[in-house]
Amino acid sequence: MDSQTSPTSQYGAVAQIFHWLIAIVVLIAFIYGPGGSEHRIYLPARDFDRQLHETLGVCVFTLAMLRLLWRLTHRPPETQGPGWMRRAAKIAHGLLYSLLFLLPITAISGAWLEGHPLTLLAGVQVAAPFGISPDSHDLGAQIAEVHSWLGDVIMWLAGAHALAAIYHHLMLKDGVLNSMLPSRLQLRSPK
Repeated sequence: MDSQTSPTSQYGAVAQIFHWLIAIVVLIAFIYGPGGSEHRIYLPARDFDRQLHETLGVCVFTLAMLRLLWRLTHRPPETQGPGWMRRAAKIAHGLLYSLLFLLPITAISGAWLEGHPLTLLAGVQVAAPFGISPDSHDLGAQIAEVHSWLGDVIMWLAGAHALAAIYHHLMLKDGVLNSMLPSRLQLRSPK
């Protein structure tokens, strides 16, 4: 077996970089998400926050795509714990991956259907690649609301994911938390 298919107890450096970079970018995007009504989001005073949020959303989508491609060619460590725990971990990972794609997709489609371009930092605007009907505004507003809900869901799920890793480290002492930490940052298991 080669390193790409053999089981290991440690994620590789590339997977770790993707994991932590995505986690940081999602958190910053959540913090800078303008939230609220369409009027509030598109206020000129909120331009920087919205542009940063939208830029980070594109970054999340790109990083998630690259991470998924990496994951398809590099086997992750074996999941630790009893069967129900392994199934829960697979479900949580599947939901997190899904949200990493659904959040940018709902944000972009909602904005475009409402008649707004995607506006990135430095004022780069990406208009909808298709004609928008004036009747699509309400659908865009609904999709934008779904985006807001999904933003809250990913934060709750990521928090549960982090708590599960801490539980593995403190209670089960099985190395799950350390599997996603670089070797120089490994934590000692409590006695």
